[in-house]
Amino acid sequence: MSIRTEQTSRPVGAPAREPRLPLAALLALATAVFVTSLTETLPAGLLPAMSAGLKVGEPAMGQSVTIYAVGTALTAIPLSAATAGWRRKRLLLTAMAGFAAANTVTALSASYPLTMAARFLAGVAAGLAWALLAGYARSLVAAPLRGRAVAVVMTGIPVALSLGVPAGTYLGELLGWRAAFALMTAVAVALLGWIGLLVPDRPGQERGARAPMLRALGVPGVVPVLFVTLVFVLAHTVLYAYVAAFLDHAGLGGSTGLVLLVFGAASLVSIWYVGARIDRRLRALTVAATLLVGAGAALLAVSAHSLPAVYAAAALWGLGWGGVPTLLQTAAADAGGEHAEAAQAMLVTLWNVAMAGGGVVGGVLLDRVGAGVFPWSVPVLLAPVLAVVVGARRHGFPARQAA
Repeated sequence: MSIRTEQTSRPVGAPAREPRLPLAALLALATAVFVTSLTETLPAGLLPAMSAGLKVGEPAMGQSVTIYAVGTALTAIPLSAATAGWRRKRLLLTAMAGFAAANTVTALSASYPLTMAARFLAGVAAGLAWALLAGYARSLVAAPLRGRAVAVVMTGIPVALSLGVPAGTYLGELLGWRAAFALMTAVAVALLGWIGLLVPDRPGQERGARAPMLRALGVPGVVPVLFVTLVFVLAHTVLYAYVAAFLDHAGLGGSTGLVLLVFGAASLVSIWYVGARIDRRLRALTVAATLLVGAGAALLAVSAHSLPAVYAAAALWGLGWGGVPTLLQTAAADAGGEHAEAAQAMLVTLWNVAMAGGGVVGGVLLDRVGAGVFPWSVPVLLAPVLAVVVGARRHGFPARQAA
């Protein structure tokens, strides 16, 4: 007969069970990341149909992506501060309900100003959700699994960019652009039920425990993480937003979909690898990600006329980029400590500033230099990123992490 302790039903001397990830809850949060990421970029694949339907030019319709990012960037910090005391499930449900409402208006609107207002509000709702998702995921698991939990949630990004955007574009071509946005509403509504049933609740911050949001900037390590976020995302966005223009310039325009598919598949591999090691290897993984993205862009620059080389470059790029959202969200939370939610809100703000800025910078480069410059811009921007990551060895991207 086994002798059992008072506290557990485990036999004395038997190994403790390894804690498990609550996958049903984490996949619900990953779906929130997926639907918000996809909705942000969906107009890029539906631009001609949307501009015709709303009777505006394509450049004006293209600003529907920018205004979404602006909505997120302007409101993530103040709304996160205002709702710091809300219970986490209530806050996430509110954000996703607002997101569903905004997409519904987009799907039904026949007015360009109304559509832009709805896109702005969708960005606001997405920013509020993004600011809490990483912290929410970390709160659902034991400390040794926090990095893996964030990695699961962040799978929504490459799935949206590599698979969701082409699928949404195909649906828009088949049934019309309004059907694509209506589908986003349907996913958000289904997600509300999923969250309500299967995601455990967590409390917000008590009033006495809340500190001014900007106080997080004084915490060692937070500023380096935010700098890396801003510049790394800017470098990626400049190339990603204009990769179709670059491939057209290289005579490979018909391969854009497959190139993005290779990029997305490699990103998923990267997320799996990073998630398995991030809790002990954050610094090394961030350095590797920076080098891989830079190497992929450099290979793309020098071998743009060779399709096999372009696929190899996309694979390197995806292997580097896929884990970056997980790495940066984890670094911000770890560095922020008791100010983690404030650091996360700032990260979300700068992430979207970088995405909006990438579109602007890329447009200027395309107009003044030409599409061939896009891959070369990435190593130039990543050089200071690598320097900051290497230099922030005590705080931000520490050389040693607790197990």
